[in-house]
Amino acid sequence: MMSLVMPPVREDVIARRLQIAEALRRIVPDGVVCNETELKAYESDGLTAYRQPPLVVVLPQTTEQVSQVMAWCHGEGLNVVPRGAGTSLSGGALPLADGVLLGLSRMNRIVEIDYLDRVAVVQPGVTNLGVTRAVEGEGFYYAPDPSSQIACTIGGNIAENSGGVHCLKYGLTTNNVLGVEMVLADGEIVRLGGRGLDPAGLDLLGVVVGSEGLLGVVTEVTVRILPTPETARAILLGFPETRRAGDCVAAIIAEGIIPAGMEMMDKPATLAAEAFVHAGYPLDVEALLIVEVDGPPIECDILLARIAEIAASHGATTSRISQDEEERLRFWAGRKAAFPAVGRLAPDYYCMDGTIPRKRLSEVLDRMAGLSEHYGLGVANVFHAGDGNLHPLILYDANQPGQLEKAEAFGADILRMCVEVGGVLTGEHGVGVEKRDLMPVMFDEVDLAHQQRIKCAFDPELKLNPGKVFPQLHRCAELGRMHIHHGALPHPDLPRF
Repeated sequence: MMSLVMPPVREDVIARRLQIAEALRRIVPDGVVCNETELKAYESDGLTAYRQPPLVVVLPQTTEQVSQVMAWCHGEGLNVVPRGAGTSLSGGALPLADGVLLGLSRMNRIVEIDYLDRVAVVQPGVTNLGVTRAVEGEGFYYAPDPSSQIACTIGGNIAENSGGVHCLKYGLTTNNVLGVEMVLADGEIVRLGGRGLDPAGLDLLGVVVGSEGLLGVVTEVTVRILPTPETARAILLGFPETRRAGDCVAAIIAEGIIPAGMEMMDKPATLAAEAFVHAGYPLDVEALLIVEVDGPPIECDILLARIAEIAASHGATTSRISQDEEERLRFWAGRKAAFPAVGRLAPDYYCMDGTIPRKRLSEVLDRMAGLSEHYGLGVANVFHAGDGNLHPLILYDANQPGQLEKAEAFGADILRMCVEVGGVLTGEHGVGVEKRDLMPVMFDEVDLAHQQRIKCAFDPELKLNPGKVFPQLHRCAELGRMHIHHGALPHPDLPRF
């Protein structure tokens, strides 16, 4: 049962389910799901606390099919929810009971690889790791690497502006996407950006990356591919207190060192990951840091030595540098598997996502421990320490009355604290439905109205992924958009400028 308020359901649309499915089959003959049992596979994304089977699912394979589907739905006044692999952790792909779910998983071709221009052109259903697998034979890779990279897709990465372990040095999705082909709400196909690093004109591509499916449906993506670094090595650091680990993170960056990745786990997460993967983590520490550097061997040697010195000055009790590629990958295996590993600690967990200034890490972790005691719920911390992107995992049991509501309240307090100390509500998971009602904590009415005007420019009828991101979505006319009724402007006698 959803405790979440969503847009009112149109019963007249639900009554037309079979007719809608039949019309969509004429566009995508082999890609429509309407059976109620089969629809359950799409009832949630990675935020499983909220569930809602869609009206119908359509699975196109080409841009032309997406365009036809969008045009038909636009003509019928139907809501459309785009969906990638469904790994989103903010409810961004949560279906609507009266909405068409547009799944892009079958659009999974790599269209072109150009090593001279260092780009790959891919469809949105290609997995994040699939891009690297396609180019690694020529010594290249795709830098953003979310923990779910084996399953999450490039289209979903664009929707949420996903990051990952290596985003500290190489940037988020927005820094690695050069262009997109996109279908607008009425079926029009447009292209934004291209192969150049800095296209002329308004940065509409920057608006689309991270827009959570509210502005259009991406059907093709041009991404940057990078030469694989000559060397990559990692150092494993253990600390007797989380505060010391947090201070060490800030000190490394203050030294002018930008690691390829810098990740932190507290003791509950470390114990769970070690039991799950057997990565060789120390079990007697309260916090674990994994810091990776890459580049020429001599540069890596110098940076690792300096990082080890900084860690020692902050009381590190464990300091181990990877001696070969196998050991480096083993260090990361536990971190990559931390989320599923934490599933051993409780029947359910609620994965949060907020970002804070690095210098406030220690303070926020201490305050989070206090909130854990206040709510009577455990918390395991696994996060991108280098850029202050927190991922607290709140442990609860959904079968116990009231625990889900406690977890939600605990999570909301964490996000309010992130904003209070100078951070933001989300780093890479998006707003979706999870943080939607907290948007006024960070933005005032004027800010939100300006954001909604962008939504109106792309989707005037507000039919794309409604109920997400905005706590209250105003009609476009209410935001100053001129409303034309039956082809006539209001007050036609007044001069227009």
